[in-house]
Amino acid sequence: MTTFTAEQIAIRDMTRDVVRREIVPFAAQWDRDETVPLDTVLRLGKLGLFGVCAPAEWDGAGADFLAYMLMTEELAAGDAGICNMVNAANSFGAKVRDAGTPQQMARFLRPVASGEALGCLLMTEPHAGSDAAAMRTRAVRHGDRYVLNGAKCFITSGRSALYAVIFAVTDPQAGKRGLSAFLTRTDRPGYRVVRQETKLGHRTNDTCQIALEDLELPAEDLLGRPGDGLRIALAAMDSTRVAAAAQAIGVARAAHEAALAYARERQAFGKPILEHQAVAFRLAEMATQIEVARQMCHHVARLKVAGMRCVKEASMAKLFASEMSERVCSAAIQIHGGYGYVSDYPVEKYYRDARVFQIYDGTNEVQKILISREMAAGR
Repeated sequence: MTTFTAEQIAIRDMTRDVVRREIVPFAAQWDRDETVPLDTVLRLGKLGLFGVCAPAEWDGAGADFLAYMLMTEELAAGDAGICNMVNAANSFGAKVRDAGTPQQMARFLRPVASGEALGCLLMTEPHAGSDAAAMRTRAVRHGDRYVLNGAKCFITSGRSALYAVIFAVTDPQAGKRGLSAFLTRTDRPGYRVVRQETKLGHRTNDTCQIALEDLELPAEDLLGRPGDGLRIALAAMDSTRVAAAAQAIGVARAAHEAALAYARERQAFGKPILEHQAVAFRLAEMATQIEVARQMCHHVARLKVAGMRCVKEASMAKLFASEMSERVCSAAIQIHGGYGYVSDYPVEKYYRDARVFQIYDGTNEVQKILISREMAAGR
């Protein structure tokens, strides 16, 4: 049996409890209405879930990465869209923690880690998704200020977040070494939400297109040094990828639990359908796939805690878990029969929510490239 520390268990159980009380009873209606339940999300922040791995000195929980994975699975099992907002806040904090000055951490990390406000990352562009080095957003220095212009898309919490890390090109002639990162508040002039996307799933978060129009930032809000942007962007990608895996596991687990409960109650040919071997075996296969993905995810988390390289393992976990989640959610619909296709039951939502895990934080095609590169390098 896998053992966890008292702190890891406490974070997992606290998250599970709040999810059951404050998210599960309302998630279906929020999804139908495409409501972003910001009050609920901010309450999660006050519980320490925006800064799980942020140092206590900056008002974070000071927990380790495995605790973060346990929290993510529990939250995604309640609602994937809300979980994505919380994970984005943690990713924002990780960038500031790892590359920021003490002054920047006081101004930008502390308010997010403490749950006062959400943070987001402005990386993806219409012409630069997985290829971060192809960004077109420009940051031009004028004296002691930078002026940013460009467009970003698919930004989680793009409207709700008060703080952001923005990636922009400061030296167009330097290729991938010309990318830099900046910190800002989103209420500054020049940060404009163009639109909030209407999505297949994850409807409880605001995924936005953002226009940066002569956004002026003081030079002191440069994160790291000029040209550090790609390093900062890629430094924690294994973390965000395995977090996507944990989200996928949470959604698959919720779908499996719903299918198991339905199979116990639904009668066919004089007995619960769970007693029919075809259904029982399908549920057994679903549970096995979920557990394999979970163990892969936890293995990556333990490698990260130990400070070990885990690029290949993180990509493997993301690849397997995201594809597993779609398979499991599809199987859950099949077990429900016709009821699985209507919104009276939750499994159609889980299926919609699961689909994006193969796309964001690096498409699964990119994960295969990374895995093969690591293999070719003998790692």
